[in-house]
Amino acid sequence: MTLLDDVAHLDATAQAALVRQRAVQPSELVEAAIERIERLNPALNAVILPMYEEARAAAVGEIPAGPFAGVPFLLKDFLAEYAGVRFTEASAFLGDYVSTEDSELMRRFKRAGLLTVGKTNAPELALGAITEPERFGPTHNPWDTTRTPGGSSGGAGAAVAARMVPIAHGNDAGGSIRIPAACCGIFGLKPTRARVPLGPHYGDLFSGLVAEHALTISVRDSAALLDATAGPLVGDPYSVLPARRPFVEEVGFDPGPLRIGVMETAPLGTEIHEDCVAAVRDAAALCAELGHFVEEAAPSYHERGLWLAFTKVMAAGFAWSIADLGRRMGRTPTEEDFEPLVWDFAERGRRLNAAEYLLALQDLQRHTRDVAEFFNRYDIWLTPTLGRPPVPTGELRYTEGDPFALRLRSAAFVPFTYVSNGTGQPAMSVPLFWNDAGLPIGTHFVARFGDEATLFRLAGQLEAARPWAGRRPPISA
Repeated sequence: MTLLDDVAHLDATAQAALVRQRAVQPSELVEAAIERIERLNPALNAVILPMYEEARAAAVGEIPAGPFAGVPFLLKDFLAEYAGVRFTEASAFLGDYVSTEDSELMRRFKRAGLLTVGKTNAPELALGAITEPERFGPTHNPWDTTRTPGGSSGGAGAAVAARMVPIAHGNDAGGSIRIPAACCGIFGLKPTRARVPLGPHYGDLFSGLVAEHALTISVRDSAALLDATAGPLVGDPYSVLPARRPFVEEVGFDPGPLRIGVMETAPLGTEIHEDCVAAVRDAAALCAELGHFVEEAAPSYHERGLWLAFTKVMAAGFAWSIADLGRRMGRTPTEEDFEPLVWDFAERGRRLNAAEYLLALQDLQRHTRDVAEFFNRYDIWLTPTLGRPPVPTGELRYTEGDPFALRLRSAAFVPFTYVSNGTGQPAMSVPLFWNDAGLPIGTHFVARFGDEATLFRLAGQLEAARPWAGRRPPISA
């Protein structure tokens, strides 16, 4: 086995260290990543746009001396843009549109030293907990290719789990980083609202529901990347208080005894699969062994009211999304341009008048205050990430009907993650448990607003106690 074979199993921090030590060249890492993508992608369909020539050129150019200098990386084909490269958001409406400028996040990825080797698959306009767009076809889970890798950052999740690259971009409006992290057995953190900027095109998205970050093998990679990308852009509508010290320094720092409230039942009353219950109980027991105070407890809020307000704001957001793309492309969108779920969901949003939308936002903010009260007593809210193990491909596909009904049906699969998008709180899925079928079952941790530091401290402690990086799926490097 060569050094480059070994490198495939290292996290991004370790790969960057090899580059600094001159043990490998960035061009070697890029070529090795390209070889893995070409070999593994036919079975997974995780990468839908190779950017090999861009990565090769960057690898032999002047690479910024960031924390990940020379490390191969994948960009989700949604929201973040790379100048001069096709940008589709998995929608036929965008055709072969080419981005005219880097998003601010992309600029920060480049300054961190990351070399983008391709773009990953996502559902159309990133709507849904699965990754099965009509334009590019479904992405498959490397642990079981008959099942979903989750969504909407499913391509990123599958690619990192298969070790095509050690780190990949994702974004999260209702769980879209944490769902694929749970399905694919990797680490996924959604930062606090406004921690990472959305400019220059956007100030916020969907009234603050959307957050940008990544899926990673290790906790330290997630922390170091957030250090590299966090901080407001001039003109942002609002910001969050900066961290007291670099997030990467929190990994390995003793969190002290935390008060953790555990919830096993779904907020909307849907059934939680026994494997997901077993996973959260196992995590609770591990936390207790590590010295934390753990008891059954959950926020007190109107669960269905929060879900309905969240869903209305999301629907209005998709109505806006289609209008925004229409303005960008200079033509009027039609029903034939979009998949049924996206169009029908946007139609529900269009039926809301301005007053109804603002009432939904008011309700969401009220429920946010109720949830926040819980964190006056507890440091962490612990739940399953998902209500079921990764579902079979096609099970949550939508062809016609009521998109709100599909969202309720999907709530049995993703009953928890949307809450922290509504409240803006940071949350993470940690891969601590695999079921008897060999499928990863994620565990979900939510912290108070602005407190990623506690999550990184706890995640580092859990990673040390129950390492997961050595667990790799059947389809992997």
